[in-house]
Amino acid sequence: MNIHFIQHETYEAPGAYQNWAKSRNHKISFSKVYENDVLPESADSIDMLIVMGGPQSPNTTLEECPHFNAKAEIALIQKCISAGKAVVGVCLGSQLIGEALGANFDHSAEKEIGVFPITLTEDGMKDEKINHFGTTLNVGHWHNDMPGLTKESKILAFSEGCPIQIVSYSNLVYGFQCHIELTTEVVSLLIESETDLLTKSEKHLFVQNPEEILSSDFTEMNEKLFQFLDKLSSSYKS
Repeated sequence: MNIHFIQHETYEAPGAYQNWAKSRNHKISFSKVYENDVLPESADSIDMLIVMGGPQSPNTTLEECPHFNAKAEIALIQKCISAGKAVVGVCLGSQLIGEALGANFDHSAEKEIGVFPITLTEDGMKDEKINHFGTTLNVGHWHNDMPGLTKESKILAFSEGCPIQIVSYSNLVYGFQCHIELTTEVVSLLIESETDLLTKSEKHLFVQNPEEILSSDFTEMNEKLFQFLDKLSSSYKS
């Protein structure tokens, strides 16, 4: 498979998504927009599009962030969905998928930074690509917003601080507000990019301090992500 990543910042790295692609010997390509890479003009060379997170929102303008063109990314997502490609969005990426399908993003009830459990919904337990997560799973979080919902979409998981953590938009299109791809290396980059995380951890119920986050074990959630991606890629091939 050809796996194409859209990466918005150095510290919003693909982590376990890229590790999975390498371990399965998939072809990997990038649009590192923070380096002013150009987005693919079509979906022809893409089998799976993975849109990573970032500090931006879908309504961030080019004036506010010259390297982030929300409209262009939304257009590529629409092309991939229309062409029957597999599409996965992470955090900002999940919100862009919703926007591409006509669903506006929203603000989350709580800021979440750290590792907290998500709980699968009834639809989540029925979803064959997700139900191996089990009833609850500790996953990474680093957000203020959440993706919008279409009439056809299903909420597969929620957390105590955010009612929309995983969304299935179709058989091949999934949005993850949570960060199941986190590794120690990626977390270290995120912590370096975060302004005064220690103070935020004292103010917000669902914000952990740097030591707590770095002491987390990301092995299980990474393994669950690998299984999801295996199932998604198998579904795409069929």
